[in-house]
This record gives sequence, structure tokens and C-alpha cells, in this order.
Amino acid sequence: MGDAKEGEEERPRCVGCGRRVKTLYMQYSPGNIRLMKCDTCKAVADPYIECEFMIILIDLILHKTRAYRHLLFNKLRIYSSLDKGVLVLSILTHLVLDACNIADGDSSINIFSAILNCSKVLGDALLGNIVFMTMLFLEVQFILKLSFDIRRYREVLLAVIISSYFKLFLMAMMVWEFPSSVIFFVEISVLSSNTVALRVVTEFSKAHCFGVCFGAHAARYLTERWLLGAP
Repeated sequence: MGDAKEGEEERPRCVGCGRRVKTLYMQYSPGNIRLMKCDTCKAVADPYIECEFMIILIDLILHKTRAYRHLLFNKLRIYSSLDKGVLVLSILTHLVLDACNIADGDSSINIFSAILNCSKVLGDALLGNIVFMTMLFLEVQFILKLSFDIRRYREVLLAVIISSYFKLFLMAMMVWEFPSSVIFFVEISVLSSNTVALRVVTEFSKAHCFGVCFGAHAARYLTERWLLGAP
């Protein structure tokens, strides 16, 4: 019974209605596939299978729930046993990007000071992310009333971290100088993207998901600005 339920949960999903489907396509020969339709909404389950990466990326930037369902459920398969490695890699990448945001980029200091500064930056980013994840889980449990399930919470965490892809733009700040308004735009974009991803995974209302994500981001912001004294 448990194996049957687990197999049901690991099925791909229709990007339109979010219901699970048996398969997304039938392959008759290499390069010759037929996209399958969803039994619930009667539409093609995942048309993104035949789309170029740039089209998917544009729809992700536009915050289309169909694109997020394709990425999270059908591409990365966050519900499967393979998501553990993806989760660890995503957390490490997320931590490095946050460190890039905190770093001051002063190249005039010596090597020893640079090592100390790097350690402090990573420590600050780690503390900020711990506060963020703790607040996220608490709000998911008490606001969304999501039952405590390690697997479900792992899905939520992975969805939120992956949807923070806007932070990749922070890498450019290590090379070029940008006004603070750019950082603000990136943070707002991350917040809105996290809201869409959380809504896709939990199927709760947009207002509730926004409140959860806003509270987690606010907690990390206050930690970095007040306790750590970040600029």
C-alpha cells in the first residue's frame, strides 16, 4: 500500500491543472514523440517538453505557474528520491549567492584579511539563511497548516530555493558596480518568484503564500541588518 502511494506521488503532473498523469509523452522512435493529454483537463499535459530553454526561462520570469510546474515537477522531479542531491547543491549555491550580496568587494586588503572577511561573509550568509529557512518552516506549519512531513518540507524548501534564480544576477555585482535599486529589484523578484513556486507546490492561495515568503524574507533581512550590521 505504501509503495503504491509513493509511486502515485512520483508521477509527473499536468502543467495546466496540476493533476498527476501516468506519462507525459509516448516515444515511438528517437526524435519521434507524441505528447499525452491530461485525463482531468483534457489538454496536453506538458507542452514545454518540445519548447526551447529560452521560452521556458521567459515564462519563468513572467511567473507563469505552468512553467513552474514543468520545472519543479516534470523536469527536476522534486518529489522523487533524486531531489536530495539537487537540494544540497541548491542550498550551497543559494548560500554563495547571498554571500556575494553581502561581500563588499574590497580588493585593497591583504590575503589574511581577505580570508577573515570571506569567513565572516559566509558565516553571515549562513546565519541569514538559517533564520530564513526556520521562519519559512514555522510559517508553513502554522499559517498554511501543512502537516509535518519531512518529504513535503523538503519539496517546499527545494521549490523556494530553486525559484530564487534571480539571485544569479548578484554574481555580476562581483565584477561591475550597480546602484542599490538593482539589489532591491532582485530581492522583490525573488520574493514574487518564491510566492509562485510555493503556491505551485502547496496549492494554497496566493495571499497566504505571499505572507509566508514575505515573513521569511523579512526575518532574514532584519537578521542581516540589525544583528549582523550588514549594509
